[in-house]
Amino acid sequence: MRMSLRARLLLWLLVPLVLFVLVTSIASYHSACRIADMTEDAALLASARTIGEVVVWSDSGPTVTILPAALEIFESPHRDRVYYKVVLGRDRLIGGTPRLAMPPGNVSQPVHYDAVIDGAKVRAVAYSRFLYADGKVVPVTVVVAKTRNSRQAIRDQLWLPQLIRECLMLALVAALVPLGLAAELRPLMRLKNDVAGRTPLQIGPMRAEGLPRELRPIVDAIDQCIAQIRLHTQTQRDFVAGAAHQLSTPLTLLDTQIQCACLNCRGESACETALQGARRSMRKMKAMTRQLLMLAQAESAPEPLRKMTDMAEVVESVLEELVVAAQRRDIDLGAECETGAMVAGNPALLCALVSNLVDNAIRYTQPGGRVTVIVRRSREEILLQVIDNGPGLSADARAHVFERFYRASAAAEGTGLGLSIVREIALRHGGTVTLGAGYEPAGLSVSVRLPAWSGGDAR
Repeated sequence: MRMSLRARLLLWLLVPLVLFVLVTSIASYHSACRIADMTEDAALLASARTIGEVVVWSDSGPTVTILPAALEIFESPHRDRVYYKVVLGRDRLIGGTPRLAMPPGNVSQPVHYDAVIDGAKVRAVAYSRFLYADGKVVPVTVVVAKTRNSRQAIRDQLWLPQLIRECLMLALVAALVPLGLAAELRPLMRLKNDVAGRTPLQIGPMRAEGLPRELRPIVDAIDQCIAQIRLHTQTQRDFVAGAAHQLSTPLTLLDTQIQCACLNCRGESACETALQGARRSMRKMKAMTRQLLMLAQAESAPEPLRKMTDMAEVVESVLEELVVAAQRRDIDLGAECETGAMVAGNPALLCALVSNLVDNAIRYTQPGGRVTVIVRRSREEILLQVIDNGPGLSADARAHVFERFYRASAAAEGTGLGLSIVREIALRHGGTVTLGAGYEPAGLSVSVRLPAWSGGDAR
């Protein structure tokens, strides 16, 4: 799996910083070593010159008296050991430690070198001067050496604080950069939530407030794509709506013509049978066209009209239209509606919702059955229930009943679009549709929950 954008940005920031800290630490270490060596070499040379100044020629020969000042410059808390050696000519020792090695080659100039004495590494300097006595010139070489504890201490005092500061700065950057990335990526996360939280019908432009300039071209390109999708979708919806309208009129005329033909050909059984079959097909086509038009209207509305609507009045008007169909099948059609069941929505679409539910219940309930419409307020929502004592639905049918053109039974005429339209309208109003058990012994209950009117301004 690819790393997230936040992890990649953090990696691109921290890797160069780590390399920078590594390079500067190595450079600081070598610089601290050079400074410590220079300091130590200067102290050794100063001590050697001090000792060389006290070498004198007396009657008994050359003598040397070590002054305390010559060795006090090496005093430190690091317990370094100091060695010195004074040689007359090439190999005549007149004072100091014989084991201290001499530098290789000529010592005409001060020479700094590394040596080992008693198993310990030391830094040494050899300094040469001349003694004049009885007309003779005799070279005197002074060698001073010291163990390297203080040199390492100076190096660490110069290098470690800087290393610690750089590591702390790196840790601070590693802690602050994710916070900064989180803050800077928050507009991108809002954009992602805006896209992820949209319904299939929400195809408006994306909100680009607070986005960095580098991301605005991407949002503009996505908005252009959304605009093209919206135009294409609107064209399809207009076509469906227009086709439904265009089909409705000729189908009505054709139904009327078939009805007239049936009246004029009574007594001719074959002709009448054919015309009656054609009339039934025509009615089915008209119902299908009406349902398609209703579905297109439910889908094409960008937002439901926020108008305070009394669901009890909607149910009353629908039952007035369908009571004849219920009487024709000897079905007991009734309603139990509470007052004050107000919702915010489109009255025409809500009427279509109730009409489809009641029409389905009447159509699929056996003659002599019972259909009841219930409206009541439950907390902050309005509950609409249509309950019948029909044959009900199997578990397999309930899984597919909201699909378009799906019919659970072929015993009754229908288009298979009723519950699809109900669900679409409910979703457009922020509601839900669920199925449950109806009256005993079987039956079906369809429950629609819609948000109650909140008292906001109507549009």
